[in-house]
Amino acid sequence: MLDTSRAFAVRLRRSRLALPLAAVVAVAMLLISEGSYWRAKDAMDDLGNLGNARTAIQTLHRNVVDAEAAQRGFLISKKAEYLGPYRDAGDEIRETIRLLHEHFKNQPEKAAAMRRLDELVQTRLSEMETAIGLAERGRDDQWRELFVSGIGKEKMDQIRTVSAQLLNDETNKIALGRQDIYDTLLLNRFGIGAMTALSLLAIYLLVRQTAALDAQREEQARAIQAERDQLERVVRRRTAQLTELARHLQTAREDERNRLARELHDELGALLTAAKLDAARLRSRIAALAPEAVERLNHLSETLNSGIALKRRIIEDLRPSALSNLGLIAALDILTREFGERSGIAIDKRLEPVPLTAAAELTVYRLVQEALTNITKYAKAKHVTVELAMRDGFVHASVQDDGAGFDPESAHASSHGLFGMRYRVEAEGGRFALDTAPGRGTRVGATLPCAQEAAVETSADAA
Repeated sequence: MLDTSRAFAVRLRRSRLALPLAAVVAVAMLLISEGSYWRAKDAMDDLGNLGNARTAIQTLHRNVVDAEAAQRGFLISKKAEYLGPYRDAGDEIRETIRLLHEHFKNQPEKAAAMRRLDELVQTRLSEMETAIGLAERGRDDQWRELFVSGIGKEKMDQIRTVSAQLLNDETNKIALGRQDIYDTLLLNRFGIGAMTALSLLAIYLLVRQTAALDAQREEQARAIQAERDQLERVVRRRTAQLTELARHLQTAREDERNRLARELHDELGALLTAAKLDAARLRSRIAALAPEAVERLNHLSETLNSGIALKRRIIEDLRPSALSNLGLIAALDILTREFGERSGIAIDKRLEPVPLTAAAELTVYRLVQEALTNITKYAKAKHVTVELAMRDGFVHASVQDDGAGFDPESAHASSHGLFGMRYRVEAEGGRFALDTAPGRGTRVGATLPCAQEAAVETSADAA
């Protein structure tokens, strides 16, 4: 048992890493998940900003082209409806330039390129505004000369170059952002895989620890059960020994009572009978010589008769001759009638013939005798019922009174008598019952097997 406990302690110490490892894995998985989320979120935000900037650059270039087309349409057709799109394109160009300046303000190199693009666009817008103003004033030769000079084409080419450079830079940044997201996802994948492996390891350690604990509990349960079985065997053996001892003591007690009853009957009975005969002879001889002595002899005869009656009552208490000579029903009838005469208590008898062994009949007789003795001493009863009957294949005997009753859990002067009843009944294979409470009277009962069943149980016990 000690070696098993030590081995279990060693396994437990080895498995102590299971719970901390599981906690570390959980925290690591949380950190990896949160880190990957925020990194991916920042990358997506950057990609969104880059996409917006790229769109703004393209929008700026398209608006400049739209403004240039509207300007040319007005110059060729002299129709004022072309000026609406031209003005709208100009407004959008200014708003787009503002947004791009805001986007590139923290990027010195890109901010410089954006300022260059702004200058070129403003210059080109100024040239277009100048041409429109010349056309509105009717100076066609001047705006045509301005067109022929190629200044507008040169500015547009520069705008395209700077815009393409900014677009290319933003495209490269978007590619880098995508790659960063891919790296983040790959790192998250590896991290989740590693954490999953560690989780499986922690689960394995926890399962192994649980299995070790279960095995230890089972081993301890088996040891406890074995010890309990051993204790139960010892208790059964000791109970059997005590039962046998109680049976032996009861038998020895009855034998001693029989021996004492025989001695009282033989020795004391012979002495009292001889004394009574001598008193009778003396009375016949001295009746004429000493009349005054006759009275004394009569008193002596009465005393001897009382002594003989007392001797007979004591012998009946020690050895109920009516039980062996007349049977259980007659013995109980005599016992209860004498009890009623002595105590003045009304007694109700319900006695039926029952099949019992001689030992069981003696047990029932002693049960009733002890119960009546206790009623005389303690119960203060006015009515007693004695019952002997056959029910459900068993013999039931009981004595019930309407006396004071008592608490069966508390010590009582009659407790030893009750214990004696219980042991005597159980020694015959029966069940003893006590039903009482303060102020509710007392019922003492026994349930005994019939003579045939008792013989079978006795044979089984002997085997």
